[in-house]
Amino acid sequence: MPDSYGKRQRRNVKARKAAAKEQRRLARHERRSARAAGLHVDPPGVGEDDEDPRFPPSDEGAEASGAYPAPPEA
Repeated sequence: MPDSYGKRQRRNVKARKAAAKEQRRLARHERRSARAAGLHVDPPGVGEDDEDPRFPPSDEGAEASGAYPAPPEA
């Protein structure tokens, strides 16, 4: 069942989206104020998690992907 099915669910989704929008607006205002004061401000997303949420880390690691060749057995 989708999130937007029914009046109560639609109201909850709208409220959640409005809260997220307000948080983004406040963060934008803080960055603009800091830049106006002459402070260095990183763009949004810089310095956060280095991992891309679209590509979750695999359990295999670099060894299984072939990035590091296995040492020769003697």
